[in-house]
Amino acid sequence: MVSTTALYAVKVRAEAMQEASDSTPSGMLSVVGQAESRFKYACLEAQEHCKSLGLVDPVCEVANYLFPNGRVIAGHLQALKYLQQNSRKFHFLRAKLLPVSGAFHTSLMESASQPLHEILKRINIEKPLISVYSNVDAKKYMNSKHIQRLLVKQLVSPVKWEQTMHAMYERQQGTDFPNTYEVGPGKQLGTMLKNCNLKAWRFYKNIDVKIKDVTEEE
Repeated sequence: MVSTTALYAVKVRAEAMQEASDSTPSGMLSVVGQAESRFKYACLEAQEHCKSLGLVDPVCEVANYLFPNGRVIAGHLQALKYLQQNSRKFHFLRAKLLPVSGAFHTSLMESASQPLHEILKRINIEKPLISVYSNVDAKKYMNSKHIQRLLVKQLVSPVKWEQTMHAMYERQQGTDFPNTYEVGPGKQLGTMLKNCNLKAWRFYKNIDVKIKDVTEEE
């Protein structure tokens, strides 16, 4: 059962992230690149462009590692628009702005870290009974202090989904892959798994759970 304190922590995190988003015009850009795409170089060039516009300390960072050559880049809107306009120069096959209000998982979320840190100190977090991987470093959570530290760090660190997939499905040759289930509408997670590990994807299934509206009769 999820405690009320844990739910309150989720509320504190969401409100702190929204406040950080409201303070700076920022966003996230979904990018599909190629082998020759240089994502970090593109971010640096976008930052220089923002400086030429008079923006102080511009942010443009890889916020999500989704699959090989699949990234989400986040930061100031001026930087993201520059990447869109020059996508061919950086060998991007696609660059699309996401419908979000901020640059999550970047340094622009730094102001949200302290409120989350304070509320997590009030929660008794136990070590998971099963293996749970952190997308901060693609490693298993070790203990309660480790979990608290990484939950705060996750606000300003890129999501290493691709690296986590490699860590979860790494096994000796000849060992069977586990069944993988994606529960809910859409197959986005399955698509990313296919791009990361084709052999593991062959054991993937999507379960589309549809929730029906229930009207209480008086």
